[in-house]
Amino acid sequence: MGLNVTEKILLAHVKKKGSADCDAGEVPWTAGEEIAIRIDQTLTQDATGTMAFLQFESMGLDKVKAHLAVSYVDHNTVQVGPENADDHAYLQSAAAKYGAVFSKPGNGICHQLHLERFGAPGKTLLGSDSHTPTGGGIGMIAIGAGGIDVAVAMGGGAFNLSAPKVIKVELTGRLQQWAAAKDVILKVLDLFSTKGNVGCIIEYGGPGIASLDVPERATITNMGAECGVTTSVFPSDEITKQFLEAQGRGDVWQEIVADEDATYDRTVNIELDKIEPMAATPHSPGNISSVMSLSGTKVHQVLIGSCTNSSYRDLKTVAKILEGRKVHPDVELGIAPGSRQVMCMLAREGSLGKLLESGARLLENACGFCIGNSMSPGTNEVSLRTSNRNFEGRSGTMSARIFLVSPQTAAVAALYGHVVDPRTIEEISCPVVRLPKKFDTDDSMFIDPPKDRSELEVIRGPNIGNVPQGAPLPEDFSGVATIKVGDKITTDHIMPAGKRLKYRSNVKAYSEFVFENTDPDFASRAANHRDAGLHNFIIAGESYGQGSSREHAALCPMFLGVRAVVAKSIERIHLANLINFGIVPLVFENDADYDKLDEGDRLEIREIAKAVKGDGRAELTIDTKNISIPLKTDLSDRQKKILKVGGLLNSVVKKR
Repeated sequence: MGLNVTEKILLAHVKKKGSADCDAGEVPWTAGEEIAIRIDQTLTQDATGTMAFLQFESMGLDKVKAHLAVSYVDHNTVQVGPENADDHAYLQSAAAKYGAVFSKPGNGICHQLHLERFGAPGKTLLGSDSHTPTGGGIGMIAIGAGGIDVAVAMGGGAFNLSAPKVIKVELTGRLQQWAAAKDVILKVLDLFSTKGNVGCIIEYGGPGIASLDVPERATITNMGAECGVTTSVFPSDEITKQFLEAQGRGDVWQEIVADEDATYDRTVNIELDKIEPMAATPHSPGNISSVMSLSGTKVHQVLIGSCTNSSYRDLKTVAKILEGRKVHPDVELGIAPGSRQVMCMLAREGSLGKLLESGARLLENACGFCIGNSMSPGTNEVSLRTSNRNFEGRSGTMSARIFLVSPQTAAVAALYGHVVDPRTIEEISCPVVRLPKKFDTDDSMFIDPPKDRSELEVIRGPNIGNVPQGAPLPEDFSGVATIKVGDKITTDHIMPAGKRLKYRSNVKAYSEFVFENTDPDFASRAANHRDAGLHNFIIAGESYGQGSSREHAALCPMFLGVRAVVAKSIERIHLANLINFGIVPLVFENDADYDKLDEGDRLEIREIAKAVKGDGRAELTIDTKNISIPLKTDLSDRQKKILKVGGLLNSVVKKR
């Protein structure tokens, strides 16, 4: 029995006794079993990287041992006050001291840059950003994780994950005019939704992949994160080779394709020639509608960019649509190239001028509007964006309605002032864009670490805080249901981004904003309980912690004394982050028991330490109602040990 692409890459990296002795076509794991894999490359960005490097230092590590570590600055580039600039200075000096490559602000978005300049087929990439799976478009197993997991990997440690179920998405045919890669992934989201896919990897195959270039593939794997899968991956084939050769990196190419007799846990078929322009409607990437059904919706703002759709292909396509035309007077159009390479190429060939002549605003090569730190729309306005998330309030405006669309659909709407299915217009021809045989490359804004680092000092501004450590697991939990939230609570709900991002390196300051937009009093209430010796419980519905990989959504609650999350279900990255910071993730045995709990209830879990160490079954007593609820948690032996000592940092320090 042959191997699929996922199995081939994992098998080459798994750190499991006996794997080298397996017969061809066999893997030494079963789906759901925890496995450890070697990580070749790591990726951090400034919103998560400061804490990752602080944790790296706190572990007593003195140098990067991974083959490649890159520290990008692309999130906190708006410098109002000294905090972000201080963080950048810390990151650049820490990268130099410990042996990482530093990407200066202005160089571009981490995922676009990594695809262009560092990604390599067959390698493993671990990034402290949930859209790290962008690298799957080039044939990598690229996984998003919390910063502390990335810090361990930078130090040469393994990354632990549940051995995945592999779902094949079989692509046939080719995209028709005005349909785009963004529409493909929105169709995937329509089929898979944003929940229920934990522990799975989506692998794309079929004859249809030959019609998709690497930037298109990367768009598709990028937004696979919204499905909640571990990652997504395409084979590495001649299309991959052409892209790498055009980037001057053909030497890293290797062919990685599924064997003819490879097997999958599930296969889903998508006919590319039947894909139509799609949109994700407010307030979830999983709310999918056709653009045709939204026709006529007035649009106030159009923003094109983000790690999902900011490639040369994307923006050259937009330039062709806008050429010789003017943006509608009622529309604000902003365009953010994904990298300096993209912007410089567009400038040299004249496409950048065409964008500006149309009335577009040129935005920084950064995450910017996608994370809500700039370009917030007006009150009650409609904003069409090519980014990957449209959670309520993420744009910086709670009342705004955010729609996610392809660059083609966005550009056409910018001209007409309302949503238009581009297939229905006659005056604009569908542009055809092919990738260049050679990209203009300039790596001068990547700063390599010096060979002699012995005398280097790490710069620490006043905003650089200490790394808090969790307390060991007590025998019993006794405390309060400090907050009760519903389904699909994202890490944006838990830890707001935007103007609060500058506090990422200062946990004490950032903790004041936990659940700020959901319950402004949560942080003070939780701190009061903590100071009174009570444990805080978070009660949640389905898919708690979806969205961004931001570990602060676990780290800051831990600082406030949260010791347990009780939910109907918890998403993969956030569940791992909870464990990493000593918070016990518990789920209801019966979802109906969620309704028995209310905010303010006094709660107790006796012998929680015994439950964690044993079969994971615990009983939650609601003292205020004199009833009990059965709970469970499914933990590996490694995770049990981490919880026992109060978190991964304690565990690593103890081992050293």
